[in-house]
Amino acid sequence: MQDILSKVQAAFHDAFGVDPKSVSFETGPDDVPGWDSAGHLFLVSNLEQALGVNLDVDDVMEMETVRDIVRVIQAKLAA
Repeated sequence: MQDILSKVQAAFHDAFGVDPKSVSFETGPDDVPGWDSAGHLFLVSNLEQALGVNLDVDDVMEMETVRDIVRVIQAKLAA
């Protein structure tokens, strides 16, 4: 899980320019400047590239916090 979180943190840095250490499981859209609907799609693209997963619309809609993102990615990697 920590490895996935590290990659998610790096994707946040790439998408929004935030310090990766500032991204925790509790981080949500209100905590990250630019994490709006367009930013969310850019983040999803970065996550797909960084983690080698394909996320569908249902996955994307579930990703409301970093904890949700990690949970969805774990499920994709386990499938």
